[in-house]
Amino acid sequence: MKLWLFRIIALSLPLLLLLLIECSLRWLFPAEPLPLFKSNPANPAYLVTESQIVKRYFPQGAQVPRVELEPSFVLQQKPAGGIRLVVQGGSTAAGYPYGMGAALAGMLEQRLRRTFPEQPIEVVNTALSAVNSYTLLDFADEIIALQPDAVLIYAGHNEYLGLLGVGSNFLAASSPSLTRWLLSLRKLRTFQLLEQAYQQLRPTPDASSGNSRTFMAQVARDKNISLNSPTFQAGIQQFNANMRRLLARYQAAGIPVYISTVVSNLADQPPFQSPPLSAAQQQQLAQLSTRNHATQQQQLANTLAQEAANSGHALLHYQLGQWYRQQGQSDLARQQFEQAREQDLLRFRAPLAINAQIKMLAQQYAAFLVDSEAAFIANSPQGLVGNSLMLEHLHPNVQGYFLLADSFYRSLYQQQAFGDWPKPVPADIAWQERPITPAEEHAGYLRILQLTADYPFQAAPEPVKFPEPTAYSEQLALAHVQGKLDWLSMQSQLVQYYHQQRNGDMLLKTLLIIADALPHNGQANLQAAQILLQAGRKGEAKHYLQRALRTHPAPPEAQRLIQTL
Repeated sequence: MKLWLFRIIALSLPLLLLLLIECSLRWLFPAEPLPLFKSNPANPAYLVTESQIVKRYFPQGAQVPRVELEPSFVLQQKPAGGIRLVVQGGSTAAGYPYGMGAALAGMLEQRLRRTFPEQPIEVVNTALSAVNSYTLLDFADEIIALQPDAVLIYAGHNEYLGLLGVGSNFLAASSPSLTRWLLSLRKLRTFQLLEQAYQQLRPTPDASSGNSRTFMAQVARDKNISLNSPTFQAGIQQFNANMRRLLARYQAAGIPVYISTVVSNLADQPPFQSPPLSAAQQQQLAQLSTRNHATQQQQLANTLAQEAANSGHALLHYQLGQWYRQQGQSDLARQQFEQAREQDLLRFRAPLAINAQIKMLAQQYAAFLVDSEAAFIANSPQGLVGNSLMLEHLHPNVQGYFLLADSFYRSLYQQQAFGDWPKPVPADIAWQERPITPAEEHAGYLRILQLTADYPFQAAPEPVKFPEPTAYSEQLALAHVQGKLDWLSMQSQLVQYYHQQRNGDMLLKTLLIIADALPHNGQANLQAAQILLQAGRKGEAKHYLQRALRTHPAPPEAQRLIQTL
């Protein structure tokens, strides 16, 4: 007995010593906490997401990518009878390049508020560019603490070349388990100080050129990840391991999860990295268009398809897909386009295996599958996802973002989430009321011009020449993208313009967008309520009046109006 007691004491002493050191360091060298949600200084009734949350994954003093989480507000106390959803994912879930109006959170909150006008609706965004399954898992406990009614997930493109991706310059460790362990250690003050000391000893990198490049230009370390290679398999295993833990946590907490398949541009995005076509292949592709006999064309196409399959030649697959597309053979075209993406050595788009994992994990962990990929295929010409719904390799345009949000909305409706749906909003009405202004849409277009002027769309960065504005909204968008006008000023000037133009519909939309972006601003929410009352939408007006009354000081007019409802 004494021997066992001695062993326990001997084993406990190092742990107690480490605990003492950790407590002492926290007292002597307090570190600024970096929670996912922090108190909103403008109104303590709300929490707000930490915009610099990405710094959580880097030592203090390290060069950090310019990736920010757009502010999202949530009440400290969940309202009785309220509906609270949380969105997780990467840049697509966050609405890039348009912002919150196109994001899942923005599109869904607007439509759900019309569906449940008598209930408080909160759709909280935690999605941000470049992150992958490590960040989703890291956020899980803080999301569970919000007591959401459901978590919505759209993720999978960044397992290779996102932050902590297996082929990324921002890789933490060589295995998922070791990376998760390092992320846990980074919460300790002892580990933080050791990392800071190490950073001081390292030579300071020259960030003068890198900071002006896009994230895609900075992130790719492995530019040749072939299909089924060890690095390719590591990306799939990383996604599987992290998502299993994530879904298991939500399942244990009793929180429903809606997880979506991911979509990418197949028909109009050539492979980023592929061997060039040989002279013989170019000649054979040219012959496909010149031969008059259909049987000879098909025989040559079959020969080229077999050659592409045997060699794993991404560009040959893509060019064959274009020929089949021109011939109206959409099924064969899709097969070739999918193989072009599979064989693309630069993995900025998720391979087929990621969607296979999503479908399998949804079934195993009783999550609801949202098949957004099938919705995009069904709404694309010839069933080939391309530029009709996509901006470049994987980000949707506004129509595509609406379709993505509509897929989640339909899934929630089919499951009768939150009970009876008294007023489901038809898609055509929701599209007309989409919470994004023409200025935001044009700003998104300009940001894509910036993105595609650098790697991997161009071999070297090219100067961006923005088109001359042809409308007032485009003038505002250009000033906003150039950093001359902040978002709120852009929207406020639109309000004045629509008021002068007597455009009531756009005035209402813009005032609602501002109020939703600033729930702690009493005057903004009062204005939104007043114009909703003029439109006869009393249920929604009550929501904005209640928001206005949570501010300090609350507008007296809000108190008077809410008593009349």
